[in-house]
Amino acid sequence: MTDQSHQCVIIGIAGASASGKSLIASTLYRELREQVGDEHIGVIPEDCYYKDQSHLSMEERVKTNYDHPSAMDHSLLLEHLQALKRGSAIDLPVYSYVEHTRMKETVTVEPKKVIILEGILLLTDARLRDELNFSIFVDTPLDICLMRRIKRDVNERGRSMDSVMAQYQKNRAPDVPAIH
Repeated sequence: MTDQSHQCVIIGIAGASASGKSLIASTLYRELREQVGDEHIGVIPEDCYYKDQSHLSMEERVKTNYDHPSAMDHSLLLEHLQALKRGSAIDLPVYSYVEHTRMKETVTVEPKKVIILEGILLLTDARLRDELNFSIFVDTPLDICLMRRIKRDVNERGRSMDSVMAQYQKNRAPDVPAIH
C-alpha cells in the first residue's frame, strides 16, 4: 500500500550503548499510544541495521566494532525511513546478538503516523539526521552505561562479563570522543 499523502513523524533517540535509549523509547511509545492509538506508532531499533555478516566466521564477527558507524547499514535504514514516509511498508531486518549477524527472516513494518527510531549511531549520519523530525540525545555518564551494558549483555544477550569488558575496552572507549 502506497499513500503519497501519508504523514509520518520520525523521532530519533540516540546515545551511548546502555544509556537509557530503549527506556525512553518505550516510555514515549506508551505516552503516545494513549493519545493516538497503538496502531499509529512504531519503534525501530537501529540494531536491526547492523550489516549482514553471515559470510564471516564467528571469530571474525566477534572482532567487529559494533560501536562504530562502519558496522551499520545506514543506507538501508535511510531507504526504509523514506519508504515509510511515502506510506510504504518495509521488511525490517532481524539481528541476532548471539550470532552477531542478521537473520534470514524479516518483519513487515507498516507505515505509521509516528516512528520512534533508537540507536547508538543515528546522529553520526547526516542523511539520517535529515529524515528526523525530532532528535533526542541521551547523555548518560559512561561508567553508568558500562554497568548497565554488562548487566544487559550478560542477562539478555548471552555474553560473558569478560567478553563485554573486552569489547568495551577495545571498541567503545576509544571511539567516544570521535563519535560523540
